[in-house]
Amino acid sequence: MVSVVVLRGAGADTQMLMACRVGPYLAGAWSYIAGHVQDGEAGWQTAQRELFEETGLTPERLYATSFCEQFYVSRPDGIELVPAFVARVADDAVVRLNAEHSAFRWLSLAEAAALVPFGGQRELIDHVRREFIEREPSAFLRLAAAVSSEH
Repeated sequence: MVSVVVLRGAGADTQMLMACRVGPYLAGAWSYIAGHVQDGEAGWQTAQRELFEETGLTPERLYATSFCEQFYVSRPDGIELVPAFVARVADDAVVRLNAEHSAFRWLSLAEAAALVPFGGQRELIDHVRREFIEREPSAFLRLAAAVSSEH
């Protein structure tokens, strides 16, 4: 799996895209975009594909965050490690949700953190705030290949 935190705006005006899940897994939960890696896919390719499939959005810039979510899964019994990405989109980008979500909101990061159900999600949002909003992200985290890639 990968996670994708979608941002628009800058500084104190930065907003994060949140979507409300439908279906059997975490139905009714608000979250950022996430999805499963397909065979032969790099993590950044999954992030870009899932973003487009779930929201119709294409990032202007895509970054690795150097942050991995970590959580326990009972089937199979083990720990899941999920690399996180940040996608920067245009302020006027139009969101077109697929059937995995029933609604979306653009929120401040504090508002988004208040909605998510898990502590690890709040830790990721806090990391994004510190490393992608309060400071310019390192150029080493930018995924240049992702910008020009096809979906």
